[in-house]
Amino acid sequence: MASSSVAADMELDRPNLEDYLPPDSLPQEAPRNLHLRDLLDISPVLTEAAGAIVDDSFTRCFKSNSPEPWNWNIYLFPLWCLGVVIRYGILFPLRSLTLAIGWLAFFAAFFPVHFLLKGQDKLRSKIERKLVEMMCSVFVASWTGVIKYHGPRPSTRPHQVFVANHTSMIDFIILEQMTAFAVIMQKHPGWVGFIQKTILESVGCIWFNRNDLRDREVTARKLRDHVQQPDNNPLLIFPEGTCVNNQYTVMFKKGAFELGCAVCPIAIKYNKIFVDAFWNSKKQSFTMHLVRLMTSWAVVCDVWYLPPQYLREGETSIAFAERVREMIAARAGLKKVPWDGYLKHNRPSPKHTEEKQRIFAESVLMRLEEK
Repeated sequence: MASSSVAADMELDRPNLEDYLPPDSLPQEAPRNLHLRDLLDISPVLTEAAGAIVDDSFTRCFKSNSPEPWNWNIYLFPLWCLGVVIRYGILFPLRSLTLAIGWLAFFAAFFPVHFLLKGQDKLRSKIERKLVEMMCSVFVASWTGVIKYHGPRPSTRPHQVFVANHTSMIDFIILEQMTAFAVIMQKHPGWVGFIQKTILESVGCIWFNRNDLRDREVTARKLRDHVQQPDNNPLLIFPEGTCVNNQYTVMFKKGAFELGCAVCPIAIKYNKIFVDAFWNSKKQSFTMHLVRLMTSWAVVCDVWYLPPQYLREGETSIAFAERVREMIAARAGLKKVPWDGYLKHNRPSPKHTEEKQRIFAESVLMRLEEK
């Protein structure tokens, strides 16, 4: 009796494959019982499913790997404790003081220039650009940033756009201290949003709302207008659209590659010897991310300015984006994965899920018909 009850429960829980198929595709005769050996023969579908379970390359893109513990014995533990005291008791207060003094000096100079030089736009823009670069240098100093720049420094000229891989919002700060880029960035709340609206707009930055579909057309128009103006600051875009953990690179959005101008790749690679610079915005606020950087020993990073690239004859914007992504991945030592970074913020479409279910159901029934 017990075995028959268990069998009955399994029958009730068994999914009905016919629910995922159109009525005209169903076989006229009822299929026989499905055995395990039949399922094992459906190799393409099962291979894809097993691969997703064993090697989830999408999730890996957004995981911060914990450092290997080294303070595991009585000899090393006192040294680790001493390091904690130095980092939190000495370095962090000094860095916080440096950041506070930098902000005071910045605001003392920025707001008078911004409001008193309204009739002299070129002079005002030049001074504001230098002040933003100075403030970004203060941020880098507050992490004891060790940044090595390779290649020629970007210049201000029309018909060009810079694209870079994206690990954290500090990518923008590290690049901005060398050149006052106008960046396209997601709108943020809190003090970051205040800086976006009151300060960064002065260097021509463009903001968008990822959840507002209407913003896409407006943003695309602003991008095209920006690259046509010779006096505008160089445009910087992070085409991945989200922060990735600096071990992988996800698909590039094609918008930056449809502007009809030169695309200048920038490869950014962080050394995780002291701290992992990846910012997981779903688990940590940007304020706490900065605190983690300021309580580390240092932020070590390499930046490569790569040669400008142009759309080739017969090449699509998607292929162009993939070619540039390949260059950045090769230079920074990143692994390419075929994922859309927006899936980090949005669940896959129900149509995509239903299509996968339909393909699986058709594979099972096709195998049964062959038997």
